[in-house]
Amino acid sequence: MSFLTLEHVNHHYFTKDSYTKALEDISFSVKEGEFIALLGPSGCGKSTILSIVAGIMEHTSGKVLHNNKPITESGLAIGYMLQQDYLFPWKTILDNVLLGPTIQDTVNAEISEKTEQLLAEVGLDNVANQYPSSLSGGMRQRVALVRTLITDPKILLLDEPFSALDFQTKLKLEDLVFKLLHAYKKTAILVTHDIGEAIAMSDRIIIMGTSPGKIVKIVEVPIELRNEMPFLVRRHPKYQPIFDKVWEELNKNESHSD
Repeated sequence: MSFLTLEHVNHHYFTKDSYTKALEDISFSVKEGEFIALLGPSGCGKSTILSIVAGIMEHTSGKVLHNNKPITESGLAIGYMLQQDYLFPWKTILDNVLLGPTIQDTVNAEISEKTEQLLAEVGLDNVANQYPSSLSGGMRQRVALVRTLITDPKILLLDEPFSALDFQTKLKLEDLVFKLLHAYKKTAILVTHDIGEAIAMSDRIIIMGTSPGKIVKIVEVPIELRNEMPFLVRRHPKYQPIFDKVWEELNKNESHSD
């Protein structure tokens, strides 16, 4: 049984005088514990798919299922991590992390212990009582990651979470996110424009085209790469052939849309 399934999902954006077809016949499944990357140019509907899975946006037609139930009725716990960290500047790092449990009124000794553990795992246990303004961009994104994980989501939706960071920080965070998601056996969908990032982090890459947004190819990442940390994937002999394959597919699709 698939953990998450999208069946023939279409989505239209309507205005007073016209409409735009944003997604056309999107169908794919995600196994529990799998890491999927949505890769494609701006405007191909990658973030729209995440919004539909998260229940932020209602798709025009088709089905989105969790364990064969409509996702809106399944009670699936979802974590969402964005480009911006959206930390509250007037709250400490600890208070920012505990925002979800505080709203849900579930803060207890177990949650507090888990928070300490996660902050330590991302190297931020010494800044728990500081404020976001004192942290670098990479540190703030690590806080956002802990805040996302603390509510124990069953699936994480990652919408270009590293794109605003410098390259060195981005590579370090890729490794950290990869390590934590595998350690906690999380299912994840990553939206990215970065071919290297998609190959380094995911099990499968769903390549999308535009006008309207549609799936043009699904590429399996070789098992030898899936077993490596993202930083090391880029040095692996099998990295460049898969990069070239994905690049060719993106290029081919771009030329068809011109």
